[in-house]
Amino acid sequence: MKKRPAEITSMVINYTILIILAISTLYPFWHVLMYSISDSRAAMSGGFFLWPRDFSIKAYQLLYRTRMILTSYGNTIQRTVLGTFLNLAFSASLAYPLSLKRFRLRGFLTMMIFFTMLFSGGMIPTFLLVRELRLIDTPWALILPTLVSPFNMFIMRNYFQSLPASLEESASLDGAKPLRILLSIILPLSLPVIAALGLFYGIFHWNSFFDGILYINDPQKQVLQVFLRNIITVTAIGSTTTIEDRALGAGLSEESMKMAAISASIVPIIIVYPWLQKHFVKGVLIGSIKG
Repeated sequence: MKKRPAEITSMVINYTILIILAISTLYPFWHVLMYSISDSRAAMSGGFFLWPRDFSIKAYQLLYRTRMILTSYGNTIQRTVLGTFLNLAFSASLAYPLSLKRFRLRGFLTMMIFFTMLFSGGMIPTFLLVRELRLIDTPWALILPTLVSPFNMFIMRNYFQSLPASLEESASLDGAKPLRILLSIILPLSLPVIAALGLFYGIFHWNSFFDGILYINDPQKQVLQVFLRNIITVTAIGSTTTIEDRALGAGLSEESMKMAAISASIVPIIIVYPWLQKHFVKGVLIGSIKG
């Protein structure tokens, strides 16, 4: 079917707007990456960075020469993997009973959980609780206070409700217990929402730094974002040498080190996202419509 001129014009306008929005969104990341792999003197001339200027990876060599960044990477990976797994496990364990219409406390518990989305205990009471539980300087201080996100849990609950009730009824008639039904039927059918929420939880853990500042005092246990924040704010990179001294000694500018530090934190997430993208939109849409 031949398209009318008005439709063609509308399509051109829409695609133009989308392309402009895509470029304006992606260019800041591209600028940071190109700046970080450019020679410092050429980079300091300013302007737009569409490609590297006098390609150089000295900033990354200096950054990864510091043992603390590898330790921080390990701590962050540990937090992200363990935290995301526990987030999904506890969210599913809570969402499943709340998705069952026969569960008598369903309405009461839903209201109580929703209440926590509006009001919280605050930062100081949370810190005091973590300290009294002797979780300071442990990975659990970064995971347990955010074990379940009410918003994400409700998305998962709505997705569970969208599944045919006949599947659960058939399994119950065959003698399957609720836990068996959840593990063998519900979760395998909920991979889209699990992937979407896993991405949410994973990005949250990877990017979090404020709780790391509050609860982690041991430099050997600090997460990547805290370490990179110290670099960006020009604090110590080692026990006696500052980032400014090391950068100047290697012929690098502070800006090059900052750009390299920022790139080091965002590239892993950019690499992981395409693997989960096919489940992302479907999981969020289905989980957010029915409720």
